[in-house]
Amino acid sequence: MSRLSKRLSLALLFAIAVGAAGAQTTSLRAGVDPNFPPHAFPKLSGGYQGFNVDLGEEIARRLGRPLEIEGAQYSALIPALNAGKYDFLLAPTTVSPERAQSVLFTEGYLENNFTLVMKKERADIQKLEDLKGKTVAVNKGSGPEEWARKNQAQYGYEIGVYGTNADAVQAVISGRADANLAGITPSAWAARTSPTIKTAIVIKTGSVWAIPFRLDDKAGRDKVSMALKCMKQDGSLQRLHEKWFGTKAAADSSTVVIASGHGVPGLNGYDAKPVALACK
Repeated sequence: MSRLSKRLSLALLFAIAVGAAGAQTTSLRAGVDPNFPPHAFPKLSGGYQGFNVDLGEEIARRLGRPLEIEGAQYSALIPALNAGKYDFLLAPTTVSPERAQSVLFTEGYLENNFTLVMKKERADIQKLEDLKGKTVAVNKGSGPEEWARKNQAQYGYEIGVYGTNADAVQAVISGRADANLAGITPSAWAARTSPTIKTAIVIKTGSVWAIPFRLDDKAGRDKVSMALKCMKQDGSLQRLHEKWFGTKAAADSSTVVIASGHGVPGLNGYDAKPVALACK
């Protein structure tokens, strides 16, 4: 081989190595609902904070990639994900058979039960049947909205739809809605930070929150799924739960239990093949 050929070969190898290194340091892009404390909400210094922000930053650290987080209304996040704007979503996303047809889920990382937020002085809503003729505020495109629509005929309430859950809570405070239906964790946070509201009635859904990817990004899903498994194994996911929610997750919850495969069992996109943990 001539000296020129050797130089060209070395240059090509160098370019390939640089390109591969650059590909590994490309930022991961994630979307959140930035008005959903304690999962994601603005910091005074700029950017976002919350359980899901910490979760995303730890996943990115384990993958050796920078992370860019962008805020948008929840209803716009899944369409933006599927359009290629984001690599995955950090906004809490309820797993359901319907959603599993349009996105690819990791295994669950948090239980997703619902509760009602209402004014503290209200004593007329003690059970779901008491919602008949009343207005329930929900976050557009969320799991609670799906639940509210599926059960509307049974319980006879009206539905008020809002762009953010914070707006739905404000509708209760201002009297435009009788109750807000949302996840237990954001509802508890809202009640803790506002002296005029309370939570009541726990609705056990049997569902979990998981991280969604595009249907064609199984490789990306599996990498993040592995990071979640490792966070469960070493207890770091449990520590985030304690930091933001003030309690330990149950030993049989999705925050602790490591699934044998990738995804949510029984739903589209689940890969049941057992995986060996590969944790750094």
